[in-house]
Amino acid sequence: MLLDTASMYFRAFFGSPEILSPDGTNVNAVRGLLGYISSLVEQYRPSHLVCCWDDDWRPAWRVELLPTYKAHRVVAEVPSGPDVEEVPDPLEAQVPIMREVLAAFGIPVVGAPGYEADDVIGTLATGAGMPVDVVTGDRDLFQLVDDAAGVRILYIGKGVGRHERVDEAWVLAKYAVAASQYADFATLRGDPSDGLPGVKGVGEKTAATLLQRFGDLPGLVAAADDPTSDLAPGPRLKIKEAADYLLVAPRVVAVARDLDLPRGDALALPSAPADPDALEELTERWGLGSPVERLVKTLAG
Repeated sequence: MLLDTASMYFRAFFGSPEILSPDGTNVNAVRGLLGYISSLVEQYRPSHLVCCWDDDWRPAWRVELLPTYKAHRVVAEVPSGPDVEEVPDPLEAQVPIMREVLAAFGIPVVGAPGYEADDVIGTLATGAGMPVDVVTGDRDLFQLVDDAAGVRILYIGKGVGRHERVDEAWVLAKYAVAASQYADFATLRGDPSDGLPGVKGVGEKTAATLLQRFGDLPGLVAAADDPTSDLAPGPRLKIKEAADYLLVAPRVVAVARDLDLPRGDALALPSAPADPDALEELTERWGLGSPVERLVKTLAG
């Protein structure tokens, strides 16, 4: 089970009321994340579980390809490292607490310098040698769905408790494209939340129709460049006008699948806290009693 951790703790922060620790710090996202992990482990009993982390939420190599990528979320640009993302102060203060609590539990947290959590997920889901459930509220990861490899998405767009199990049939029914076509579909359609403009004048229905006819983006671009193809004049012009965007956007949208990351036993779900003393101290300091107790019992099975 691969967790898109930021997707989950943002949801916990915005979806639950303020809960104050003994020193007055809001810890609603910490408590919510622990509760989500407990619920998912109780329901699915994974042998391995990873909190996948954004070591760089806006990698420079993606921005170099497409400068609009997540640009609207930048608070401050940092030439020597990751840009500063717009995150509410009461949530930002909770992120180090989450890291400490997860470490005390011994739950693996995995990131990669210069890459997003999506790339960590893409790598660990590829060639895992076992079924994989990816927990996320990010539709971009639908590109990983693969029935043959046993990779599905537990989509939390409607909430963790109301998550949907996304397989190839689900993607096809929802978007009229195969899961293997989803990255190309997203490139054509665009996504304002990621600063991905898409092809002007091409929405979901048109994107799906074009991919049904031409298979993938290279096939579609080739058809647009071929005067003898049966691509209609309107879509042909739109694809040709977006040539520069279509040259770079697929590399921005596609998640990495080949990072050098730990695998195997290093990612096993612990059956007991790795550092009980640290966990006890953190629980008392931040007032995390009930969610910590629940997760301890859940891990013990």
